[in-house]
Amino acid sequence: MRVARALAVAAVLAATVVACGQSTKDAGSAPAAGVFPVSVAHKYGTTEIRTAPSRVVTLGLSDQDAALALDVKPVGVVDWFNERPFGKWPWTKDKWGGFQPEIVGERDDFNLEKIAALRPDLIVAQYSGMTKDQYDKLSKLAPVVAQPAGFKDYGAPWQDMARAIGKALGQEPKMAGLIDAMDRRYAEVRAAHPEFATQTVAIADTFKPGSYAVFAPDDPKSLFLTGMGFKLPEKITSLAGDKNVIEFGTERTDLLDVDRLIWLASDEGAEPRIRADPLYQRLGVVKAKRDLFLSYENPPVGAAISFNTVLSIPYALDQALPSIVAVGKQ
Repeated sequence: MRVARALAVAAVLAATVVACGQSTKDAGSAPAAGVFPVSVAHKYGTTEIRTAPSRVVTLGLSDQDAALALDVKPVGVVDWFNERPFGKWPWTKDKWGGFQPEIVGERDDFNLEKIAALRPDLIVAQYSGMTKDQYDKLSKLAPVVAQPAGFKDYGAPWQDMARAIGKALGQEPKMAGLIDAMDRRYAEVRAAHPEFATQTVAIADTFKPGSYAVFAPDDPKSLFLTGMGFKLPEKITSLAGDKNVIEFGTERTDLLDVDRLIWLASDEGAEPRIRADPLYQRLGVVKAKRDLFLSYENPPVGAAISFNTVLSIPYALDQALPSIVAVGKQ
């Protein structure tokens, strides 16, 4: 019944658009250049895209970056922590231009009626926790490419997600070239800093006083650091299991005692609060002054690391690498 209502709303809005001329949201969309048909395998099967899509909706938290890298502007995106992903971050601002997509949900809470109203011809959900029920319902609206098979939700490498999006948009060779360029950039960092390969690292955050968190090996933030050559210690990888983040209290600050500790701080008061913790002050990494606090938003270094996409990685490396190298020389 919900699907029927959504389709009815879509029909009404489609008729309205036809009557009133081209809408603002239509202005930025164009057929994806490439070779079709293509078939893309994913968690819930294989989806065929028969013709070049012109109205793409991305439901993964960072999926829009891969589409924009191929000069495809999604007409619909999901929100992430009320950040309005379109046009905000410097690595995508020029790609969006003046075009603003519709927000069709927050994280994995998709608004079916809003999606239907956009009349999508392709729906992509890679960095996503889309359920089978959501997939089945959305598949009635358009071809859906769900998250990669063989990984936990939000656990696929950025390369796998980018390849799936590139294939769905008929631009597999171009995406392969972009991925190769990023892999070469990482290789250059590893060659310039062989010491990274001998050092353990953890990337952490704090959500409230007295509560800490470190990110699992397959979280994008950890993948950014291991891509540069660092290693996550066994004490973190063994605790991660199926979780993306390990939360703990001050009694387990030993999890933070690594060769390099990187904090992504969205709260300006986080650094002085953490540094005032007596247990934190005892850590070897703190005594050696190898802990580094990076801003999440001002500037958005932490956001770029968290996205860890084909577009955000160059920005993240340019902004974060000098600080990471400097703190290692303390």
